[in-house]
Amino acid sequence: MELVARQPLGATIHGLDVAAADPALLVALLAEHGVLVLPRQSVDDAGFAAFLRRFGPLAFTPGETPLPDFPELNVVSNVGRTTPPRSSFHVDTSYVSRPPAFTALRAVAIPRVGGATQFTNQYRAHDTLPDGWRERLAGRRIRHVVTGVAPEAAGPETEADHPVLRRHPVSGRTALYLSTPARCVAVSGMSEAESRETVEFLFAHSTREDNVLRHEWSPGDVVVWDNACVLHRADHSGVDGDRIMHRGMVAGPVPVPA
Repeated sequence: MELVARQPLGATIHGLDVAAADPALLVALLAEHGVLVLPRQSVDDAGFAAFLRRFGPLAFTPGETPLPDFPELNVVSNVGRTTPPRSSFHVDTSYVSRPPAFTALRAVAIPRVGGATQFTNQYRAHDTLPDGWRERLAGRRIRHVVTGVAPEAAGPETEADHPVLRRHPVSGRTALYLSTPARCVAVSGMSEAESRETVEFLFAHSTREDNVLRHEWSPGDVVVWDNACVLHRADHSGVDGDRIMHRGMVAGPVPVPA
């Protein structure tokens, strides 16, 4: 096994078969690097689901399209769409009290051009905040709400308050924890206008170009990321061809403030 660290986050692990992967090792590596790229995997949906279950119970976002034979997994696809999907940097299902700990994608079909997935380093986003911002954010929480899904289809939870400065459950480091601004409707102790300005600043700061890893997909790729210290988005601009991913998520703990 060979690990190649990437910048500003992430690592590629060569020579690792997901069927034989040690989940404890991968959890530690995810806590350090945020994103793990596992190339050249020969794995079907059964093997993919089995791989994820070794991390813990699986989670599913109501409103997504489940796989018929594996309802804990869902399809992410541009097939049959007349307009490209929209994607902003976000944390998966952050509007529930226990957001997923990990998300993984398995490449099923790769477009001829485009279709990268981008990730941000939320440890670095915290560590590079301008003077005074960490003190300003200490003890505050952001209210996350569901978007893009009808309330009746969203399941029993549609909003949750989480610490802006989150202590990572494995590394103990502090990460800046937020999602796409449309989901972050209020910051505790701030007016509506101040909340909006704060979220917009933190989001722009997190997603600066120098804080983003861009992963260009190859056939056989499996990519896993840690939702406690990473934002992600799909880049649908200029995509030529079918882009089909199968996604699985692992249930996570209640976020704890730093």
